[in-house]
Amino acid sequence: MLLLSNRIQKVKPSPTLAIAAKAKELQSRGIDVIDLGSGEPDFDTPEHIKKAAIQAIKDGFTKYTAVDGIPELKNAIIAKFQQDNQLTFAANQVVVTVGGKQAFYNLAQAMLNPGDEVIIPAPYWVSYPDMVLLADGVPVFVASREESGFKITPEALAAAITPKTRFVVINSPSNPSGAAYTREELLRLGEVIEAHPHVWAVVDDIYEKLVYDGFKAVTLTEVVPTLAERTVILHGVSKTYAMTGWRIGYAAGPVEIIRAMGKMQSQSTSNATSIAQKAAVAALAGPQDVIQPMLKAFTKRRNFVVNALNSIPGIHCRAPEGSFYVFPNVGGLLGTTTPDGREIKSSMELAAFMLESHQLALVPGLAFGMDPYIRISFATSMENLQRAMERIRLVSQELLGQPTGEISPIPRWDS
Repeated sequence: MLLLSNRIQKVKPSPTLAIAAKAKELQSRGIDVIDLGSGEPDFDTPEHIKKAAIQAIKDGFTKYTAVDGIPELKNAIIAKFQQDNQLTFAANQVVVTVGGKQAFYNLAQAMLNPGDEVIIPAPYWVSYPDMVLLADGVPVFVASREESGFKITPEALAAAITPKTRFVVINSPSNPSGAAYTREELLRLGEVIEAHPHVWAVVDDIYEKLVYDGFKAVTLTEVVPTLAERTVILHGVSKTYAMTGWRIGYAAGPVEIIRAMGKMQSQSTSNATSIAQKAAVAALAGPQDVIQPMLKAFTKRRNFVVNALNSIPGIHCRAPEGSFYVFPNVGGLLGTTTPDGREIKSSMELAAFMLESHQLALVPGLAFGMDPYIRISFATSMENLQRAMERIRLVSQELLGQPTGEISPIPRWDS
């Protein structure tokens, strides 16, 4: 007798977490695995944030809080939106969640009925489709093109909208591609959504502060204010402040939806951890210059990785506007054969070969709905990135059958 529900059988385990677990298992056996799959900064949480958490413990702030977040944190979130995005929210328009992932999950549970469609641009964060499925919704994928910077066009969005469309997901900067929409591009997408009164926008801005080359990330309702009553913004402190393990996300939007998200949370986790909420107050309301050293390091790493990948035969890579990922095209390595005779037909098989034979952990593009790509996180040290690029060069050399020494070594990052 089958014990599992139909609902859970719809869901696939997260490929990113599976690869991270495999890498850690190999590392525990003493194998020198370089992990390029992790979606978290390698920096420590800033000191003043940790001190706020320690003080919360000393003060005995260890009890239940309001399900939707402590007033102090909600006020810090409101101030953040006002300062960074010129958006005004009231306390009852904000909910604090157990990480950004729970914000999307609660929203899907609160908004979707069986058969409702959710438009998800590809490549997409791996959890969006499965969380839609768990709410009995239907993911509708709209493909982007590398040539257009992994951003969907207004025409493609308009063509995907049907009477069953409930909301459109906009993740900018994106996981996995790092692509970010300009103000003009968001305006044009917003105009399409605005023309369909039954369609909402769900905007995931969690990489908002991690942008490069002077790019200015904007959120949808900054550009199209008339969509404010049909937009929910998802955010969190995990990426910007190196607080992935603290599990604090948040959402802001119309009162009715935010209240429903809180109701959903009240029957699952209840409040986010009290201590972590105090830490998040320090993150949002404290000095913002703590972001700069991390951003400076990420900029240097991004430039090195993009240049290195573009020097390797069979691979080319665009420079992302934001996040800490690159999404290189590895099409030149597909259709090749490994030294032991296996054909590499997809990014999934390429990633498996890299992990097994070269101890490189990264995520295949198929996990994000797009081949022939792989996602590489540069949220690791320059030394690790240097060694990783050398190993990818060797992978290319083996698969393309080039003699040893024919491919130039990767230039040193510190040269």
